[in-house]
Amino acid sequence: MRRVLILGGTAEARALAAELAADPDMRVVSSLAGRVTDPRLPAGRVRMGGFGGPDGLAAWLAAERIDAMVDATHPFAARMTASAAEAAARTGVPLLILRRPGWREGPGDVWQRVASLPEAAARLHGMARQHGPARVFLTTGRRSLPIFTGLAGVWLLARSVDPPEPPVPDNVHVLLDRGPYTVEGELALIREHRLDVLVTKDSGGRMTTAKLVAARELGLPVIMVDRPPLPTGVRTVETVGAAVTWVGG
Repeated sequence: MRRVLILGGTAEARALAAELAADPDMRVVSSLAGRVTDPRLPAGRVRMGGFGGPDGLAAWLAAERIDAMVDATHPFAARMTASAAEAAARTGVPLLILRRPGWREGPGDVWQRVASLPEAAARLHGMARQHGPARVFLTTGRRSLPIFTGLAGVWLLARSVDPPEPPVPDNVHVLLDRGPYTVEGELALIREHRLDVLVTKDSGGRMTTAKLVAARELGLPVIMVDRPPLPTGVRTVETVGAAVTWVGG
């Protein structure tokens, strides 16, 4: 029996859990951070909540006699990925990072790539000072909202799965919704709220690409926050199939 830990929360993590759980020689445990209300649960055993940093994760790996670990967390879950790499190095448990490809700018796109959320906020501040009040479609997650709420001349349509922590400033309208989204729906949303710039993170995947297509069709500029760097020396794959092959090997 091969014991596998999947650090999950993404569609790829659920797909990987389903593939591995169908194998009678695999014992699969998926770990979810528990930050989203009513998450979509994967196949197999599910563990909710954090481990307590790399020390706690290393202890758990040893106690559960885990044979392999796959980090299939969100591309921006940098802290969890760093903890996984450190715990794997301490325990000798093989680690694979499963990351879907990032988005790539295409013909008709007007993107500005930035290295961080604070840099994205600084770009918005500059746009508002230069061109006047900005109406912003913000899709960077509820935890990032405080970075953007103090910007003068900026109105935010902030979309997230769960509500942000109160109080919500007057210049912010929160839209609670979960993908996948359609191009028609995103076009209607942008037009309804008269939005003139999109701020998003380079999450990749198809569930939320509709907003990028809509921005392209309407000529909206996009401020794209780049992914944090991955730990060095850890093997990374982009597909569930490649992860299944690695685990089985």
